[in-house]
Amino acid sequence: MKYIPDIEFAPADEIQTLQADKLVLLLKYVSENSPFYKKLFREHGVDIHAIKHTDDLVKIPVTTKDDIQLFNWDFLCIDRKNVAEYTSTSGTLGKPVTIALSANDLERLAYNEAISFTCADGSADEVYQLMLTLDRQFMAGIAYYEGIRKLGAGLVRVGPGLPAMQWETIGRLNPTVLVGVPSFVVKLLEYAKEQNIDFNKTSVKKITCIGESIRYADFKPNVLAQKITAQWNVHLYGTYASTEMQTAFTECRYGQGGHHHPELLIVELLDDNNNPVKDGEPGEVTITTLGVEAMPLIRYKTGDIAVAHHAPCACGRTTLRVGPITGRKQQMLKLKGTTVYPPAIFDILNQQSEIHDYAIEAFTGTLGTDELKIYMVSELPGQNEAVNRLETIFQSRLRVTPTVQIVEPETLEKIRGAGRKVQKFIDSRG
Repeated sequence: MKYIPDIEFAPADEIQTLQADKLVLLLKYVSENSPFYKKLFREHGVDIHAIKHTDDLVKIPVTTKDDIQLFNWDFLCIDRKNVAEYTSTSGTLGKPVTIALSANDLERLAYNEAISFTCADGSADEVYQLMLTLDRQFMAGIAYYEGIRKLGAGLVRVGPGLPAMQWETIGRLNPTVLVGVPSFVVKLLEYAKEQNIDFNKTSVKKITCIGESIRYADFKPNVLAQKITAQWNVHLYGTYASTEMQTAFTECRYGQGGHHHPELLIVELLDDNNNPVKDGEPGEVTITTLGVEAMPLIRYKTGDIAVAHHAPCACGRTTLRVGPITGRKQQMLKLKGTTVYPPAIFDILNQQSEIHDYAIEAFTGTLGTDELKIYMVSELPGQNEAVNRLETIFQSRLRVTPTVQIVEPETLEKIRGAGRKVQKFIDSRG
């Protein structure tokens, strides 16, 4: 069975009407059940009856990650005995927050992933190999699992890491789609070449990429994507999601941004003053969840910076597309007057074939300014030469020169610390 909602191909006015109707229901629901939004509406004099269209959302103050961290359980709209699953954010940008889901929320999550995988040319005929964790309160893991089951496709739960096991499973069970982090796929290819595995003769034809972008803002493949497709004849599909939104944006075959599911989410792109940006301008992805029962969110600022694209896609969908995430607002660095986001630094490091692994750390210098240090694992015989070369590249590309240190793999793992996700960016700023 394929999950292709008609609303994603509908005229703009039909989509707007659907979202307006769902928004009215949402506001009534949270005004009756959410301690956080009851208080917010009261303190700011929000009249929910005056909000009848998505354009009226500007009358409501935004919600931030700080709000959820400070008042986590005030967002819960159901009795704790009706919570079916507890998930949490990874804590990349601070203290992890718990997102509770009802049984209906889990069903919504499965529906979201079923239509997302369908958007990425998936069907019941596929066999998906999940190269990611399904434990540690990771919402995405359970979402992919339930979505694939709903789609009716085959499923192999291998988990993260272990290249030898990944390739052994590919050879034994013949999956057609991999779901994993693109930087790990690069490591898979390196291992395959060391072991003389002919990856182009395997069953894998598609890779759904999670956790990292595979495109530049103009949709051209970035370095990670190029490293994969230059060697492996597979089609890559990018995704973007977060635990809080409980919804995903997934590319179709044309790779022109992640498609919006309007029945599940209202999307705004906002500036620093919480006003909508002009078409074509980057803004902070801000979401209002539709159909979420346990912890719905209204005008939640994700911290992710992107551009919205409104033109119909070649696939026929008329819904908004969210362009590649260019950075996270809280991770913005100001280095000697130059604004830099970590993905720009990752891109440079990914281009250096002699760098096998890395992490970057931001900290506050003695003058109170942002400073940057790069820890990298490299096999170049001359460490000074490797450091000098990388510093020169950074100066020419970003006009800044970070501190570079070559470390052993074990040291890099200690610097990163334990976590659900591999930490490439460590924010130690005060």
